[in-house]
Amino acid sequence: MVFIKSNPFKSHFTSVSQCVTLKKSTDMNHSPFDKKVVDEKIKELRIADAGKASIREIVALVNSVEEATGQKYIRMEMGVPGLPPAQIGVEAEIDALQKGVAAIYPMVDGIKPVKSEGARFVKNFLDTDVSPAGCIPTVGSMQGTFAAFMAVANAVKGKDTTLFIDPGFPVQKQQMQVLGQKFETFDVFNFRGEKLRTKLEEFLSKGNICSIVYSNPNNPSWICFTEEELQIIGELAAKYDVIVMEDLAYFGMDFRKDLSKPGQPPFQATVAKYTDNYILFISSSKIFSYAGQRVGLMVISDKLFKRDYPGLQERFGGTDFGSTITLRLLYALSSGTSHSAQWALAAMLKAASDGEFNFVEGVKEYGEKAKIMKQLFLDNGFEIVYEKDIDQPIADGFYFTVSYPGMTGNQLVANLLYFGISAIALDNTGSDEEGIRACVSFVRQGQFNDLEERLKLFNKEFSL
Repeated sequence: MVFIKSNPFKSHFTSVSQCVTLKKSTDMNHSPFDKKVVDEKIKELRIADAGKASIREIVALVNSVEEATGQKYIRMEMGVPGLPPAQIGVEAEIDALQKGVAAIYPMVDGIKPVKSEGARFVKNFLDTDVSPAGCIPTVGSMQGTFAAFMAVANAVKGKDTTLFIDPGFPVQKQQMQVLGQKFETFDVFNFRGEKLRTKLEEFLSKGNICSIVYSNPNNPSWICFTEEELQIIGELAAKYDVIVMEDLAYFGMDFRKDLSKPGQPPFQATVAKYTDNYILFISSSKIFSYAGQRVGLMVISDKLFKRDYPGLQERFGGTDFGSTITLRLLYALSSGTSHSAQWALAAMLKAASDGEFNFVEGVKEYGEKAKIMKQLFLDNGFEIVYEKDIDQPIADGFYFTVSYPGMTGNQLVANLLYFGISAIALDNTGSDEEGIRACVSFVRQGQFNDLEERLKLFNKEFSL
């Protein structure tokens, strides 16, 4: 394993070639896990470089090591909800199943209650008006983005490239690869505020960009775009006629503000306030802890929904944008979203809008865990990578990012595996910074003592 010297003026590296070797440690004398077992499992799974492994490869590796050793990892690699599902949704889905919906195909564009409650939810929590027609249930936001990527890249000839404002959700790049579509990226870390306008224009002025994609709050850095930045994105979307795809997987989870009260400010920040060229993705996985039923909501602005694109008509034989998404793409992909899960989603959206279900309060545990875990890392020689949200400290939420002096992110991932801690490297997310993404959801509070002890051992092994 190779280690690189930390720059005293910048704790994160941009390339290994800029750094020098400090020391090697192959014995892992302080590791609580058997190094030979970990190495054997890496070899069995044919993982060429554990530090560069994908999320699913890390999952498979950790499962295999746990089974072989009987020891449990501190699992931070996958953004899986760690809370019970919203009971309102469970009860509504059971009721729907008992009424026989399992035997009936749902409408491809969604049942009426989920569409009307979706529009109401958007009004109450984003202060944005949208017609029920544009609120479309999907098999999780993953299916929503997949269908949207297909549509926007074929809408206008010559505009076939998606721009990702990174860091971001790694699997969206995988979707690009599966679709065979072009994309460009940049790390937003050094382009906040008005600097974002200049950076975006650098890409948009070339004329090949069809869409802009980002998450807000951001996975993994947890930065939250300001109203000024969202206005910049919206204005440029209009100027260059590109579609903005806003991933709201962590809706309302900027816990620095109380975003829980329907119809009352402050509202969840959104680009929809500044452009009509938008598609929003609202997932039930994190905010409602309803990940297993794979149901989300794709929200298309009224203007975009009704817009005719000759390119889409030529490619898919559809009519307007909304009809192409629903009657051509989603129909071909899955012929609709689980009927019973739609009733669950409708019930959860309704209860939130009625003020009977405070979904934000229900997920505050993530922020509480992040605060404790961050401090444990800091106490043991680690540093926060994305530490500031412009001029404010990063909020405590579903993710945080850390680095360790003298290691690249890939090296840190690989070395932590021997200490019973799993994560993914930031370069998996499109970040230019060195470090790892830590997800708090699967880490139980009863594991904090184990995490602290393992971090102490890690720091003892590698501190200079």
